[in-house]
Amino acid sequence: MSVRGIPAVAAAIEDRMAVDVQNETLYLLLAPDGARLAGNLSAWPSEASGEFPWIRIPLQRDGAVSEARLFRLELGGGHRLLVGRDVAEKLRLRGLLSEGIAWAASASAAFAVLGAWLLRRSLERRLNPIYRTARAISAGDLTRRVPLSERDDEFDKLGITMNAMLDRIAQLMEGVRGVSDAIAHDLRTPIARARAKLEESLHAAHDEDSLRAAVEQGIADLDAIARVFQAVLRIAEVEAGARRAAFAPTDLAPVLADIAELYGASAEAREQHLAVDLPESLDLVGDRDLLAQAVVNLLDNALKFTPEGGTVRLSARLSEAHAEIEVADDGPGMPDADRRRAGERFFRADAARTTPGSGLGLSLVRAVASLHRGELLLRDTHPDAASPGLTATLRLPAA
Repeated sequence: MSVRGIPAVAAAIEDRMAVDVQNETLYLLLAPDGARLAGNLSAWPSEASGEFPWIRIPLQRDGAVSEARLFRLELGGGHRLLVGRDVAEKLRLRGLLSEGIAWAASASAAFAVLGAWLLRRSLERRLNPIYRTARAISAGDLTRRVPLSERDDEFDKLGITMNAMLDRIAQLMEGVRGVSDAIAHDLRTPIARARAKLEESLHAAHDEDSLRAAVEQGIADLDAIARVFQAVLRIAEVEAGARRAAFAPTDLAPVLADIAELYGASAEAREQHLAVDLPESLDLVGDRDLLAQAVVNLLDNALKFTPEGGTVRLSARLSEAHAEIEVADDGPGMPDADRRRAGERFFRADAARTTPGSGLGLSLVRAVASLHRGELLLRDTHPDAASPGLTATLRLPAA
């Protein structure tokens, strides 16, 4: 820079200092002989004579220690210039901000720890009843249930779901115990009878025909026992949902018509009448064979308990929401207490104990209805009559 430009630089420095209201800008312009030409710094700091143009130095201004950041510039001809700012205020602001952030972070961490502790205590308090119930059940107490609060929150919903699951498990366990007891009780008689007849024929049969008749009777008794086991296995298969894969759209009206034709002849042989009222079509989504078996079981029961000259009615109807298949008879009916148990495996009402059967027919019907997300409904055919009869309604979702 030429010597003639130095006065312009000095003038510019004075102008800039004049408009610096906050008095933060720092300047120092020195002549080659070290004389100060312009600026508000009193002397050239020793740190400014180093290798790097940027320097940071402590500064004494107005009786207070401050800090400055300066840039050194060689103007030529031996003239030197320092330009910088007093950054003490910014450093104090940064310190305040850092301190504030530190306090805020500490407070946030403290609140987070406190909140986590409170949340953990709250979760432990709500989960402890579930844990205690699960521990009691794992120890063998299937009567325990999860206590519910009145909050109706997610924990209550979990408790309701667990209680429903436990109720279902208890029901299944009770069913297993009942089935075991029923199998032991109901199969003991035919097995003992078959064994007694075979043993008797072994010692008392005088000819081949007598021995053959005894063996044939034993085979028939064993076949009856096998049919009971087959029915139990089929009910278990249906309740497990294994047959849901065979669901398909089907029109059940032709199936019901075929069943009615088959059982019409059986009713005539018993001097009974089978009345049929079926729609032209009955579209459903389900297992065709299982639905047919359920209707067959209902007709078997109806014909079994309807007296001579009585009427059995097979009807069906379809609405927007449901398809209903009804089998009604004129038999002795079923008391309310027995209806609540109808569908339990091997359950037989008192009026049915003198008739052939194993007590599994309605069990299969109820299992088929449940598999199809339907229900089995029982009611009197002729309320308040001496023989009220029984109407069994198989209600299924429409296709």
